[in-house]
Amino acid sequence: MTTGPRLTPGRPAIAADRAAAHRIRQALAEELPKVREAALAWRNGLAGLFVGLLGFGLVKGRTDVGKLASPYGALVGGMLLLSLMCGAVGALYLLRAAHGMPVATSLAPEPGGSTARYAGDHVEAGRALRALRRGVTLTLVCGALLVAGVAFSWYGPGKEKPQLLVKTPAGTECGEPKRIERGVVVLKTETGEMRVSLTDATAVLAVETCPGTTQAAE
Repeated sequence: MTTGPRLTPGRPAIAADRAAAHRIRQALAEELPKVREAALAWRNGLAGLFVGLLGFGLVKGRTDVGKLASPYGALVGGMLLLSLMCGAVGALYLLRAAHGMPVATSLAPEPGGSTARYAGDHVEAGRALRALRRGVTLTLVCGALLVAGVAFSWYGPGKEKPQLLVKTPAGTECGEPKRIERGVVVLKTETGEMRVSLTDATAVLAVETCPGTTQAAE
């Protein structure tokens, strides 16, 4: 003869037990709609935030990342690409949380009746809540990357303009070419504008950077 735990009937339900069961059932019935409502509110709020960020990004500033010095151009491009990916995935998560997965409604009666339906809604509410959290996180990361990318594109160092090195019998001058006036080239140097006659030039070279000091021509 085997011995083990014996199951015995519990006490009869009282009014407090029935009230607690009713509250649990009511909470299960309202859980999924509340999560969906919260997801819609977050979606609308984040959409408004991004409208503001879009207006912020349209403020006058550097618009060509190709004018940024290396490696800032590649960094801004990577930030904007990652921002786009985070925004797209975050939007999908928010849509999943707000509207659920697109499925067909079954007309067959559910085994277990309303209890099974409430249990299914509870599982779906948990999935929608996880999707909402991921969507909010990814959307905020998208916004942070977008702001950082715009900031780098505005304030990052630009590429140095081509410099012109002109050798003359009197020495070597180098700077950013500004204009040419009657055979005289005007260079913008660290000490100010320099005027060099091209008729006296022995060599004219385009360089990326000027030498640190002016050297006398040999």
